[in-house]
Amino acid sequence: MLFTFKLLYLSPILSFIVTLIATPILIRYLNRIGLQVKDQNKENKPLVPISGGLAVISGILVGLMFYILIFASLTTILLITFIGFMDDLIINKTKDSSVGLKQWQKPFLTLIAAIPLMVINAGVSKMAVPFFGVIDFGLLYPLLLIPIGVVGASNMVNLLAGINGLETGMGVVYFSMLGLYAYFNIRFEAAAISIIIVGSLIAFYYFNKFPAKILPGDSLTYLLGASIAIVAIIGNIERAALIISIPFIIEFILKARSKFKAQSYGTYVNGKIQSLYQNKIYSLIHLMTIKPKFTEKQITYSFIILMLMISSLIWLLQNV
Repeated sequence: MLFTFKLLYLSPILSFIVTLIATPILIRYLNRIGLQVKDQNKENKPLVPISGGLAVISGILVGLMFYILIFASLTTILLITFIGFMDDLIINKTKDSSVGLKQWQKPFLTLIAAIPLMVINAGVSKMAVPFFGVIDFGLLYPLLLIPIGVVGASNMVNLLAGINGLETGMGVVYFSMLGLYAYFNIRFEAAAISIIIVGSLIAFYYFNKFPAKILPGDSLTYLLGASIAIVAIIGNIERAALIISIPFIIEFILKARSKFKAQSYGTYVNGKIQSLYQNKIYSLIHLMTIKPKFTEKQITYSFIILMLMISSLIWLLQNV
């Protein structure tokens, strides 16, 4: 047990170091092959390499292998990251953005990534459902709830993005909170996955913060979303995962109003960011950019604080 605890503490340090080393190498490589998009929130819209999730997954991979061979979780994370990378590869010819996969292709491909968890019947089929108590879902858990969780989470996190450091900073907060929650509830595998991801994200944030040297791309947002589902399933902490997902659920509803065509990023106006949509809210970010009042840094820090407040609710509502 003592050896396991030591690995639990050392794994995120190793994932941090690997990501810190891998990110600048990846930046140089992506610049060399031209996998770049315009950073839309900047005045001169500089070209920035995309698909930073590849650097983060390298740290997570090494960290997980160092801690324990969680094959199903690792396989799902790798598959999701590869799908996100495929999405990043389809770049608009003007490099304004990553065109990405078609809407129907994303949930289909992420469904395939859920198969490893379904096959091993990961998690516990008994869940505490508000107002209904504890329900044993039996075979419905691996055949229905696991794929819904992986597909829904991976695509949902992908919606709230587009600001330097936002996806990475929020990820550090909610995986730290999930990791602590899992640890204090003696769910060490889920805690290990969470803190290993945190280690990689902290290293990547150094390169992704304003002004970003690399953008996360779908390879990272898909990875983060799927990892939320994996931590929830492996640790049987679905309620906590649902609570930290509140901003993404709201974002899903808002984006649905635009038929998922609206962008979260805006235009650069005298150092501030203004939404592309006048007097219309299609994203939580638009609440701060409907008028050019806030800088990109301020938007990122505001959402990190928001995520800290929301994710803290898992401790208050754990017995509800």
